[in-house]
Formats: sequence, structure tokens, C-alpha cells
Amino acid sequence: MNLLKRIDLNLLVTLHALMTEKHISRTAILLHKSQPAISHALAHLREIFDDPLLVRRDGGLELTARASELMQPLADALDRLGALLEPPDFDPSQAQRVFRLAMSDYGARIVLPKLVRMLRTTAPGIEVVVNQATREAMRMQVMDGEIDLALGVFPSPPGELHTQTLFVESFACLADAASMPASGSMDLEAWLARPHALVAMRDGVDNEIDRALAQIKRKRRIAVILPHWGVANELIAGTDLVLTVARRNLDQAFDDSRLCVFELPFPVESFEFEQVWHQRRQGDPAHIWLRQAITRVVRDR
Repeated sequence: MNLLKRIDLNLLVTLHALMTEKHISRTAILLHKSQPAISHALAHLREIFDDPLLVRRDGGLELTARASELMQPLADALDRLGALLEPPDFDPSQAQRVFRLAMSDYGARIVLPKLVRMLRTTAPGIEVVVNQATREAMRMQVMDGEIDLALGVFPSPPGELHTQTLFVESFACLADAASMPASGSMDLEAWLARPHALVAMRDGVDNEIDRALAQIKRKRRIAVILPHWGVANELIAGTDLVLTVARRNLDQAFDDSRLCVFELPFPVESFEFEQVWHQRRQGDPAHIWLRQAITRVVRDR
């Protein structure tokens, strides 16, 4: 270990090049250094190893017995150091890995169908485990390493978390078509007069719609609270309920003659749908590949 403290790793790179080229000038060209710098490095190496290492013979340089012994172990050591410093290649077609993801069923509907089809085609050895939780719980799971990646809305994440915006989403309303005015829209008073359905993991969770209403000092009446989005469209048909949700969640409603999609009668800020991961995953080639795959899937959609 004491000897290691005396050696600059660049000296070992120079030694390997010298032993391969057996020529000062060619080594200098190979390493983009001057000939005096290579000669100085060789002098230092001779002192460290207490051996000439390369000696002049017939107008060139020849390895000493000690240098010949060093040749293969040094090449192996430099290869291992290179593998340590450079991230390994990731081949999705050969990879065997389990990724743990967290997202709401809204995120799952947007991301999973196309992502899973892509994985089965290009990365059949990769498994995906998906769970659902509140924003706060998903953020803590990422922090604790319980999940690899969370997808959703994460305002002001801690510094250890990295985020990437996948798309910007807005809100729209859904109601039973037969109960709608002829105009196909509602003003604020008509909208507030209706009972509302809310999609939330639990009662009392703050949401963008009610925050926007509070800013104009108004409040809606929530008649039904759902923990997931899947049944929401079916729930609205044939009732007086109004559902206000992320616009992408209403894609299929446009093809349902029983339902009417319309704009909110008051302003609500759009939101960024993001993927979030911890710093510990930042340089993982497999994780980078997954993040890029999700980005392509979402943006292609």
C-alpha cells in the first residue's frame, strides 16, 4: 500500500504504453505527450520498480525480465480499472432485472400498456412490479430505495431526488350528456350546483381543483369519493354527477355518446406529470435505459 501512494495512475498507463510500443517517440504520440515527459516518466518508473524496465538494444528498447513479468498483470489491472470507472454496457435484450415502479392508476393507464408491450418485445428478461400510493408515500418510497422510479405529480421534491417532466396536463369535466345544457357547457353557478365525484386515495387530501376554488372563495359539494380512476367514467353516465379530472383520463369518453366532456368554468393551473428517482440510481445504465424508454412511450402517445 505504501508503494501505491507513490504512484500516479498515469504512470502505469505510460508504462503499459512503453512496454507495448518499446519506443519513446511512438509512446509520446500515442499518449499525446512530449518526448521529454515520457523520458521523465520512465526515469520515475525505474526508481519506483528499482529496475531499468526498458533497455536500449540494436537501436531500440527491449523489456527487462522484470518488465516482462509486469506486462500481463499490468494490462489486466488497467482493464479492471477501466471497467470500474466506466459504466458497463446495458443490453436490454439480455438483461435480467426487476424494476419496482409506483404510480396512480391514471399514470398506469397512460404509461403501462405501451411500456409493457415494448418490454416484452425488446427486453423479455425485465420484470416490472407496480404499486399505487399517495404522492407523499411514493416520494418516501423513492427516498428509502423501496422503489426505483415513481411517476406522478411531485411539487418541490427533496434535493436527493431527480425529476423529469414527461408532459404537461390540464383538467376537463365530464357529465352525463342527457343532463347537460344545449350549449354543452356549464357556467360556474351551474357547475357548483351539481354534486361532484372526486378521485382521491383518501378523504381530505388536498387537490388542485379545490385549491383553485378556494382562491375564488367558492366550494363544491363532493357526493362520491373514489380511490381510483378506472370506474369513474361509468359512474357518471345516467347521474347528475360532475367529474373533473386530468384531460388524458377522458380520452375514451369522447367515443361514448352517453357522456359529455366540457371545459372548466374557472381557471385551474395545469400540472407537470413527472418521473422521479433517487440520486443513487442516476448513473445506473439499466435505470437510464428504463427512464428513456418511459419518456419515448409517453411522448409517442
